[in-house]
Order: sequence, then C-alpha cells, then structure tokens
Amino acid sequence: MKLLKIVPLLVMAPFFLLFSARVFAADSGQVSATVTVQNISLTVADGTISYGTLPINSSKATVNLAPVDTQTVSNNGNVNEKLSVRGTDSASWTLAGTAGVDQYIHKFCATSCSTPPTNYTALSSASYTTLAASVAPSGTASLDLEITTPTSSTVFVAQSVNVTVQASLPD
Repeated sequence: MKLLKIVPLLVMAPFFLLFSARVFAADSGQVSATVTVQNISLTVADGTISYGTLPINSSKATVNLAPVDTQTVSNNGNVNEKLSVRGTDSASWTLAGTAGVDQYIHKFCATSCSTPPTNYTALSSASYTTLAASVAPSGTASLDLEITTPTSSTVFVAQSVNVTVQASLPD
C-alpha cells in the first residue's frame, strides 16, 4: 500500500521539476535611440574693419565708413547660441571707458546703429558683453563698432584694436 502512495508522487515529480524551472511567456522589444552632439560655431563676415587715419580724440563708426562696414555674425552651429563681444588692448593703447593718454574707447551696437553713439555700448577687455541673447542655427546678428582715439598719444603707427566674438549656449 505504501508503494501505491509513492508511485503517483514519483510520476508527478518529473512534471513538477520540468514545469517549475521554465518560463512559459517571453517577449522582447527594442528602443531606437539617436543622439546628436551639439555644435557651437560662428563666423564673422567680412571680419575686417579699417577705420583709416583718424585725428586725436575723434570717433568713427562702421556705419560712417564708405562703404558701410557692418559685420555679420552667423550661427553655424546646430543649437541656439548666445553671442558676446570683448575688446582688446592694442600694442600701445589701453581699452578704457573714457579716452585719455594712450587710452581708446571701442563701442559696439547690435540694433538701430545709424546714429552713433546712440545705442552703442563700451567694450571691455576684461569680460564679454552680450551682443545677441539667442541666435537660432543659421541665424545672424549684425555688429557695428565705433572707435574713439586717445586724447593724446605717444604712438603714431597703426594699432590693432581687435574685437573677439564668442558663441556659447544661451543663459
């Protein structure tokens, strides 16, 4: 009698082991993922300004040059860009907020620039100032400049008074 009780257990044991160790339902799916690396890039056209020979303590703006020499800054990247500008000291002149002995002023304007110095902002050599808060990819921003020569100078040769334009992510 004991054997009859064990036989069903022995018959059922393989089925129990077989079915308890296997998973009967399985499925899978796929996630398609892409990524694009952001590209922050700009160009400045034409990138060259010649103010010519100016008297001491005088001003000249790119809108007053013949021909007008407004610079065009283009966003060549694939994301919106903040455009900023910064001035530089020349070999013999210092960029300053007011003209002085061997101190010159360089200002920039982004919109409504036809009547300098209205809407013009002084450049700094210490930090960048915003030219355009957000320019879309393939978009542009205009840049006009105005220089004021020193009140007196010890140097009477051409000075490179360069302006750096920087692209970064908007704030």
